[in-house]
Amino acid sequence: MFGLTAAPGTSAFLDGLATPTWGYGGMPFGGPTLRARRGEEVVVRVTNRLPETTTTHWHGMTLPARMDGGPHQPIAPGETWEASWRVEQPAATLWYHPHPHGATERHVHRGLSGLFLVDDDVPVDLPDRYGVDDVPVVLTDRGLAPDGAFDEQHRNAVGLLGDTVLANGTVAPYLDVRTSRVRLRVLNASPARSYRLSVGAPVSLVGVDGGLLPAPRVVDDVLLTPGERAEIVVECAPGRRMVLRSLPDDLGAVNGVAAAAGGADSLDLLELRPADRLEASPPVPAVLSREAPLTEGSTVRRFVLANNRINGLAMDPTRVDEVVPVGATETWEFTNRHTLPHNIHVHDARLQVLDVPAAARAWKDTVAVAPGTTVRALVRVGPYADPEVPYMLHCHLLRHEDDGMMLQFLVVGPGQRPATTIAAGHDHG
Repeated sequence: MFGLTAAPGTSAFLDGLATPTWGYGGMPFGGPTLRARRGEEVVVRVTNRLPETTTTHWHGMTLPARMDGGPHQPIAPGETWEASWRVEQPAATLWYHPHPHGATERHVHRGLSGLFLVDDDVPVDLPDRYGVDDVPVVLTDRGLAPDGAFDEQHRNAVGLLGDTVLANGTVAPYLDVRTSRVRLRVLNASPARSYRLSVGAPVSLVGVDGGLLPAPRVVDDVLLTPGERAEIVVECAPGRRMVLRSLPDDLGAVNGVAAAAGGADSLDLLELRPADRLEASPPVPAVLSREAPLTEGSTVRRFVLANNRINGLAMDPTRVDEVVPVGATETWEFTNRHTLPHNIHVHDARLQVLDVPAAARAWKDTVAVAPGTTVRALVRVGPYADPEVPYMLHCHLLRHEDDGMMLQFLVVGPGQRPATTIAAGHDHG
């Protein structure tokens, strides 16, 4: 059993300044890394010591809708919510964060987020000593007022964009490296900023949101929009320092729109400081995951993204937008008719984008959709049916989500009749 308490705290990001923050599990900012193994029964008790109602969503986890922690599972101040489920998915880097309707950006911005790592019994010879050669890197950015408080007022069309980058809640961080290869599990926990990750040399991309790739890809950089994760293995040389940076990227936008999502910025994120003598690491395996790729289904669903709406609709917590058969694999098309970049996160689902050969497809739960483009993805919902409690489909630029760029869908089993309306604000847990 895990116990998490969401509570206010105080952090010191800059010398001499105290910053009011929120955190989980006794941490003033951020949250502890939770870890569970495939097949394990998980129970998490979340207590709310905040001055307002919140939720806790398990981003990327396959689990019953009543345990998802979305806007339909509110936790009032002083109350405790218990979520329980059996972990039924391969090894992956997931995370948890608040998901209250209309207030997600503010709750995440104040500091509420943490990693949730899933392990399995499939042997893969990757660096796996947590904190030694298998290191989490939770990236987020903040604007700080002269008194040290977070700037929550200056939003642009994409959301809150800060000029101070934190890695694991630290300004200007560094990592002492003692092995010839280090695996970085990078999460973009920013409300709006995208990062194009580079260490100035090729790295091996071994995993993304939903788990390991079929085989490593040697890449020069990796783009992460908010909510996305990447696992990269970095080759280190004795005594030669490297810096994980975010490089400019146009995000497929035009007329300077990308700058609103951080696309114009160059930022130092984390300095790697290898020791003068390094422990030898095994080479990156040629095969990582043997999961069979999804096959294209006959059902096609189309979602148009424009003006912070999906299919022209704003989020209505009582409305049923889609009904999906349990265990189905379908083709979902996301078309961005906006000048702004968007990205789409689907709860309870594992996705594979149809832009690479089947044998090389990565497992995703959040996909970027650049302006003027259509992204086609195979979507497989999990094994849990509930004709009354929905999952969410939304933009993970948190201002857009709060503005109503979110729909909801029910997953139903054979013979189940889906609800025609959803009980808004009711704790179905």
